Amino acid sequence: MASYKYRPVGVCSREITFTIEDGKLHNVSFLGGCNGNLKAIGKLVEGADARHIADLLKGNDCAGRGTSCGDQLAHAVEAALAQEA
Repeated sequence: MASYKYRPVGVCSREITFTIEDGKLHNVSFLGGCNGNLKAIGKLVEGADARHIADLLKGNDCAGRGTSCGDQLAHAVEAALAQEA
């Protein structure tokens, strides 16, 4: 199981950590940001296909910022998948 740490840009959260095992996301956690919402994201994506989650969340916007914590998770997952390839 590979562990990843990502520094998001343009959002309130300061760090995203997660693991990928057999193409599935696990242990998604955000440091900072909207605590309840980000815990919910972690629960919703647990065990889901990493590529599907990246595709689903990419481009999600928060308050006109052009990004969101979900979008930043998508970028983090894409970067992790690229490392695994």
